[in-house]
Amino acid sequence: MMRNSAWLPTVFNDLFDTEFMPKANCTAPAINVKENDKAYTVELAAPGMKKEDFNVHINDEGNLIIKMEQKQEHKEDDKNTRYLRREFSYSKFEQTLILPDDVEKTKISAKVENGVLTVELPKVEETKVKVARQITIG
Repeated sequence: MMRNSAWLPTVFNDLFDTEFMPKANCTAPAINVKENDKAYTVELAAPGMKKEDFNVHINDEGNLIIKMEQKQEHKEDDKNTRYLRREFSYSKFEQTLILPDDVEKTKISAKVENGVLTVELPKVEETKVKVARQITIG
């Protein structure tokens, strides 16, 4: 008797990929960019992520790089159990943002709160030159 091993994934796909339990799709997180007089603010939706899951830095070209990576693997050591299907949770995302010229790159800060990464990009303070002076009459 010959066994067809192709039936196994089909059975489980039919079981798990339904309207009641849809298969997880991989999408990029939503990013908002706001501006006011003093700064730009970048917000990245990352529910369930911790600050250790992020890497935010400026590369050699002066661009802002936001990387996020999270791995979840549940290991169970049971010698009586064989996995027929096992799914791991793995999320990885990288975004490069070209910074405007008026960003003070040495003062950029970031924080994670309530599932949102917020990166503050302060603007360079303009120094206004006073033009008031005494003019000598020649």
